[in-house]
Amino acid sequence: MPSSRDVLTPDSLAMLQAIAETGSFAAAARSLGLVPSALTYRVRQIEDALDVLLFDRSSRHAQATEAGQTLLHEGARLLQEIDAVAHRVKRVATGWEPQLTLVIDGAVARTPIFELVEAFYALNPPTSLKLKDGILNGTLEVLTSGQADLAIGVAVNTSNVSELQTRELGEVDFVFAMAPHHPLAQCDEPLSDEVLLQHRMIAVADSGVRSKTSYGLVSGQDVLTVDSMHAKVEAQVRGIGAGFLPRGMVQTYLDAGLLITRQVQRASRNLRLHYAWQGASHRTPGRALQWWLAQLESPTTRKALMENHHRQ
Repeated sequence: MPSSRDVLTPDSLAMLQAIAETGSFAAAARSLGLVPSALTYRVRQIEDALDVLLFDRSSRHAQATEAGQTLLHEGARLLQEIDAVAHRVKRVATGWEPQLTLVIDGAVARTPIFELVEAFYALNPPTSLKLKDGILNGTLEVLTSGQADLAIGVAVNTSNVSELQTRELGEVDFVFAMAPHHPLAQCDEPLSDEVLLQHRMIAVADSGVRSKTSYGLVSGQDVLTVDSMHAKVEAQVRGIGAGFLPRGMVQTYLDAGLLITRQVQRASRNLRLHYAWQGASHRTPGRALQWWLAQLESPTTRKALMENHHRQ
């Protein structure tokens, strides 16, 4: 006896759909170019393999049983998936990657990233996207370890990484910020390291495994470490601590009076970010990566990634 895998083929599922749509075995046979006896035999093979009755034959019309309705529903879904796979394979053969993974540093604005994601999906590409978060060295590590195809917001030196292509993304302007009720808000400017040492700072942990980098901290200082820039902003809005934040990320908080800035004696923080991807210069990237690289060539896009952390 044939097994369920032998009988549940795309052709047999399409045949069952034809019976349900036409309402009779004879009409379905005509539409498929089969003799009625051949169609009836194939239906019985399926029923025998599944040990169920798919159609009630007691009336003039072929009425699907409950089991038959379930198979018709699932069969329609499977046929759609087969068509989608065939379409996807055909598109991939034209140079589209099956998957593209992006790692995005915490200092990069997310609103324009998702606007780019929407524009990418509007192309109806066969490439699936995966987004990862990174901080400092961790952003580069995800790329160089092969876990990502494109890194947006690389802030560390990449000169010692072979076959890594990099382009400048822009410069992040950092401000020293705190809640209006934080004790540092009442101190005279510029704030010295001695004054800062007496207060807790909020820091984002470098997501790197092989190496760690930190900025803006005084040795011996009390530090609350969080794992994202958004958590850092919330901690500082609550007055738990103070620290440097990208101006573009917190401008709305500054405008609303939820955060204020103060000058510090130490040098102001500006971080130059890049975007990077693996591959020799003579190697042509896949079409999905080409699309993202083309978007990042736009000065307007790069500026938005540095500044537009909140939709206006």
